Amino acid sequence: MPEIAVKDINNKDAGKISLPDEVFAIDGKDALMHSAVINHLANRRQGTHATKTRGMVRGGGAKPYKQKGTGRARAGTNTSPIWRGGGTVFGPEPRDYSYNMPRKARRKAFFAAVSGKIGDDEVVVVDSLSMKEPKTSEMAGILKGLGLSDGSLLVITRELDRNVALSLRNLPGVSLRTASDVNAYDMLSHDKVLITKEAMESLQGRAEK
Repeated sequence: MPEIAVKDINNKDAGKISLPDEVFAIDGKDALMHSAVINHLANRRQGTHATKTRGMVRGGGAKPYKQKGTGRARAGTNTSPIWRGGGTVFGPEPRDYSYNMPRKARRKAFFAAVSGKIGDDEVVVVDSLSMKEPKTSEMAGILKGLGLSDGSLLVITRELDRNVALSLRNLPGVSLRTASDVNAYDMLSHDKVLITKEAMESLQGRAEK
């Protein structure tokens, strides 16, 4: 059972926690993680794209010009798709892109992503993360002291802390998630991960459900 060091917000040692292999040492699930990311992005799509068919565009009514004698092709309406300003043929219509991925597959993909981050030394565990008042500069100093000021960062807490959220929201490239909401896409789309000890324990409980 591997262990991971726990730091305090001053980057000093605060102990270690043990991580079960069956949850945090998952390897060889690249295809599953890819499927989870595609599923997440598909579920985020609004699907509101639309074009106007010939029955929706403005115009029509009178025949543009007489049937014979003009030397031009016969035309019955200026809403025809072959006319400039006419309708669109087989254009995109509003649709729902979302689909369900099996819960066990989603869970396996998530913990495979966590395992990859841990294996690449891209996860920092802190004993706690709290702020007396919202202060972006103070939070930026904490992240710099932990060596997390470069690149994108995912911060995971057990519960949403208002002061922490307000302190993080103006930092570029930083996202905040709770242990119950974080997913494989969040893990894979950030360079580093900062997670509290309580949140890590919550993730272990989430794996057992």
